[in-house]
Amino acid sequence: MHNFKELKIWQESMKLAKQVYELSATFPPNERYGLTSQINRSAVSVPSNISEGAGRGGNKEFIQFLNIARGSAFEVETQLLLAQSFGFVSEVGLQPLLQQVSMVQRMINGFKDKLLYD
Repeated sequence: MHNFKELKIWQESMKLAKQVYELSATFPPNERYGLTSQINRSAVSVPSNISEGAGRGGNKEFIQFLNIARGSAFEVETQLLLAQSFGFVSEVGLQPLLQQVSMVQRMINGFKDKLLYD
């Protein structure tokens, strides 16, 4: 088992979730049960699945949860792009978040590869 709090991918995905929550708090109030809720759930899913996978018995199970976390990261990316297209966030405001999402996606892929070949 891995101590998830020590995993860089978990730490960076926690930063992403916080950044997404901060951004979504600026969305229009009528989006509370729409995009705001969806993007927040997707963002929380990334570190949650990493930590759940870390607590499982072996690498095979951990990899399954990393796949789910990676899928959630791609959901976040899509929802950020939707927020931009709806005018909820500017291109300038969006870029740091997209960079964070991309980094988390790459880190998950790299960690998955490491687990596969250990």
